[in-house]
Amino acid sequence: MKLRVYLTFNEQNVTEPVIWKLARKFDVVTNIRTAEVKDHMGLVGLELDGDDDVVEAAVAWLKEQGVHVDPIEQGIIEG
Repeated sequence: MKLRVYLTFNEQNVTEPVIWKLARKFDVVTNIRTAEVKDHMGLVGLELDGDDDVVEAAVAWLKEQGVHVDPIEQGIIEG
């Protein structure tokens, strides 16, 4: 499954290496498509590629870390 999402980071988690931790914790390929990071907030367009259940678990983990996750597209990208 390939899933594209926007991640919004707040002041508490913007300086944490969340995407690095995500790639280490889950068997997913991460591809940063766009990013704007400032001192107090960050917005990242991220593509996640992996098995369906692993991608879903990775998204759930991101939310547990306080990252707001919004899908960029309604469906899954085949490829």
